[in-house]
Amino acid sequence: MWLLPSFRAALAWALLGVLLGMELSLQESLLLKSLGLSAKPSPKTSIPVPSVLWRIFQKRKTLPSTNKDLADACRVEEFNVPGNIIRVLADQGQFIHNGQPQRLLCLQKRLYFNLSVLEEGERLTMAQLEIKFSHNSYHTSSQGQFFELRLYQASQMSLRGMSSHERGRKLLVEQSFAQLHKSLLFNLSGTSALARGGRQDLCASIDAFLDTSLLVVTLSQQQCKASRRKRSAHYVPMTPSNLCKPRRLYISFSDVGWENWIIAPQGYMANYCLGECPFPLTAELNSTNHAILQTMVHSLDPEGTPQPCCVPVRLSPISILYYDNNDNVVLRHYEDMVVDECGCR
Repeated sequence: MWLLPSFRAALAWALLGVLLGMELSLQESLLLKSLGLSAKPSPKTSIPVPSVLWRIFQKRKTLPSTNKDLADACRVEEFNVPGNIIRVLADQGQFIHNGQPQRLLCLQKRLYFNLSVLEEGERLTMAQLEIKFSHNSYHTSSQGQFFELRLYQASQMSLRGMSSHERGRKLLVEQSFAQLHKSLLFNLSGTSALARGGRQDLCASIDAFLDTSLLVVTLSQQQCKASRRKRSAHYVPMTPSNLCKPRRLYISFSDVGWENWIIAPQGYMANYCLGECPFPLTAELNSTNHAILQTMVHSLDPEGTPQPCCVPVRLSPISILYYDNNDNVVLRHYEDMVVDECGCR
């Protein structure tokens, strides 16, 4: 059967489109995996962004570019701990309803935080539990009365809750308050409470208990080691336009279909490298000894030896605020996102 030229051309374009689509899908999967995601997230639109993550993101965003290079990418200065990933995990536990004395109201809640979202190789450096109430503050109804808070670690717990036998619990925190504010913070970094679950009891005349969350800071050792190795390059002056140097490239996350799960930024100036690496190579082209020798051989044998390539030699990081596959809000410091300098290699 003969095919018309126009039909053959349309078929060829259709096959090319399928192949390109498969290649793009593979590239997207590889990139998402490097970001610690199993698939492209589909978050709920009603999930609020914790104010602490907004503050840290905005602070990093407003840093001058020179300070971003000097800052320690593997440390969270706001908490003075090592780390490059900050997550806020929502509590998935439930309230415990049982009979209490009429003179005292005890709110009891099982806390459950899914720590399986932490990737292999991440080291936990900080864990901060936040308990929120409905009002800015609560006062005791009579003089000499206190709010009592106890936080236990359960020996065994599943997502659906604990068995009725609770003698195996371990007391982690016990505090009394004359006044309760809207938000209470507890540092759990030095405890073993992060196995996955726990139980919190609060006894007082409190009419509403909003929610609890766990702020977790982790350090990706592999990513930080790579960033330290790549930050030794020196400054390269501006060169003529036909020579190897960075070119402007803005990447919009909406153009790649990621705008529904990346909260901020909406895009960033990524740049790319383009230009010639002619003979003789100069110091301004940030060349290696190998590239200089390769250029010399290319000048003698143009057909058999290619010229060195114009490639990135110094890259800088950006911070991205996004939803992960479990609808947690994550602030992560990503290395090698912006091309700052190019060289002949």
